[in-house]
Amino acid sequence: MNKKYLKEFMTFPDITIMLILFLPLMAYTFLHALSIGIWIAFIIGMATYALSEYVIHRFLFHMKTPENPFLLKWIKRLHFDHHADPDDLKLLFLPIWFSLPGFSIYAAIFFLITNSFQLTLAYLAGIIIYFLFYEWKHYIAHRPVQPRTARGRKIKKAHLWHHFKNENYWFGVTHTAVDKTFGTYKNQKLVEKSETAKNLEKRV
Repeated sequence: MNKKYLKEFMTFPDITIMLILFLPLMAYTFLHALSIGIWIAFIIGMATYALSEYVIHRFLFHMKTPENPFLLKWIKRLHFDHHADPDDLKLLFLPIWFSLPGFSIYAAIFFLITNSFQLTLAYLAGIIIYFLFYEWKHYIAHRPVQPRTARGRKIKKAHLWHHFKNENYWFGVTHTAVDKTFGTYKNQKLVEKSETAKNLEKRV
């Protein structure tokens, strides 16, 4: 892997901020490493983002084009414009103003369920580490980098099919499990090319 891509990823402002937030959360988690509950909360956090990756992408980012100008501008920045220009780095990463409030809501719900500050911090660390993994895989999918593993190459191909073949399939960025569960992972040879894959605003 060319070091310039790693540097480009790590120094993008929204990613840098998430890394800064993640480090103390992970340090706190390691301080309680002997607690099984801490690691269960951490894994649940990772699973939360792994599932929401698909749900948010499919049902929020691919919403019906809103008529309200503010909502249209909002969804264009979050995702529509990314389909129009998939290689624009500024549109590739999720903005901090979207991610942080979402993580805060997840953490608040988890705290209400567990009533534990320690478990909630571990849960939040799990969410953020998977989020960073997601952003890395998404970054790799749009950069001229060949993943080292067969699975990585398969996931990259699926994401590019989503962008350039048909936007109604292959919503997973780090995995294909939920796509396969809900029938949105198809043999790309059997899927028709969509005329709106690069222009989500024009979908009927």
